[in-house]
Amino acid sequence: MSSGSDGGGGAAVAARSDKGSRGEDGFVPSALGTRKHWDAVYERELQTFREYGDTGEIWFGEESMNRLIRWMQKHKIPLDASVLDIGTGNGVFLVELAKFGFSNITGIDYSPSAIQLSGSIIEKEGLSNIKLKVEDFLNLSTQLSGFHICIDKGTFDAISLNPDNAIEKRKQYVKSLSRVLKVKGFFLITSCNWTKEELLNEFSEGFELFEELPTPKFSFGGRSGNSVAALVFQKM
Repeated sequence: MSSGSDGGGGAAVAARSDKGSRGEDGFVPSALGTRKHWDAVYERELQTFREYGDTGEIWFGEESMNRLIRWMQKHKIPLDASVLDIGTGNGVFLVELAKFGFSNITGIDYSPSAIQLSGSIIEKEGLSNIKLKVEDFLNLSTQLSGFHICIDKGTFDAISLNPDNAIEKRKQYVKSLSRVLKVKGFFLITSCNWTKEELLNEFSEGFELFEELPTPKFSFGGRSGNSVAALVFQKM
C-alpha cells in the first residue's frame, strides 16, 4: 500500500471518523479495506510507473522504513535472515532492505498489480535477490513459513476497515502470522489506526511486546500523543 506519511496514512481518516456507521470494533467500514480498492490503486500506479517511471509514495513515509532498518541493525539481525514484507505494495521497502545487504527477503500482496509494480521497480533497480508472490495473507499457501522477521506497514490497518467481518479477519491475520513466523521470531508493525495498548490486545495470543519504537508526537488542545504506533513483537 502506498500513500500517507509518518504523520499518518489515508486509512486513519476513515478508521476513526465520527461519520458513518461504526462496526462492533469501533471502526467505520471503508473501501480502503477491500481488495477491489487496492487492485484499482495499483493498476493506476503500475500504469504511471510504465509511463513516467514514478514508483509512487511510501506508506508512512521514508522515515518509517529507516526506523525499521535501524532496529534490525541495532539488534544485529543477520543479513541472511528470512524477512517477509506483508502487503508489500510497490516493494520500495524490499528495495531498501536489499540495498542494506539483506539477501533473503520476500514480499507478498493480494493485488497482482502490486506485485507487477514491485517487480518492475525491483528490476529497474537491478536487484535479483528478492522474491515476490501474489498471496492473500488471510488465505496463505502452504509454501510460506519459517520467517525470522515479518513486517507490516499498513496492511493490518486496511484489514481493520474491511466491510465484511473485519473482526474475524483480524483474528485470521494473527493466526497466519503465528504460522509463518518462527518461534522467537520478530514481528514489526507500524499502524496509524491502532494505539500501542490496542495492538498489545490484538496480538496478545502467542506474542509478547519486545520493544516500542519512537515515532513522531503531536500536540493538540493541550494534549499530546503519537500519530503512529510502531511496535516489535516476539513470537513465544
